[in-house]
Amino acid sequence: MRKYATRLRTAAHPQPAGTRQRRAHNLFEAAAAYVVARAEDDQDRIEEAAGWVPPEALSFGVSELACRAVVALARKRDQSPASVARDLLGLPTG
Repeated sequence: MRKYATRLRTAAHPQPAGTRQRRAHNLFEAAAAYVVARAEDDQDRIEEAAGWVPPEALSFGVSELACRAVVALARKRDQSPASVARDLLGLPTG
């Protein structure tokens, strides 16, 4: 998994002709910005963050952020990650 993440972070992204060179964002910055924008329902920021990295990289970053968030919240609540994930999604804890 690390090799995949490293490859996604270091992959060259072609820039359309005439665009200025901007600071490159890594997939975790993009994922964090994207999730925050989604939580705040800010469509402009959602689109901006989604354009920082390829869709596959954004998906990987959002998934990693979700995993880390569930684990952190489970520790804070002293519950299992499965219980926390189901609670966050409004599913019955079976």
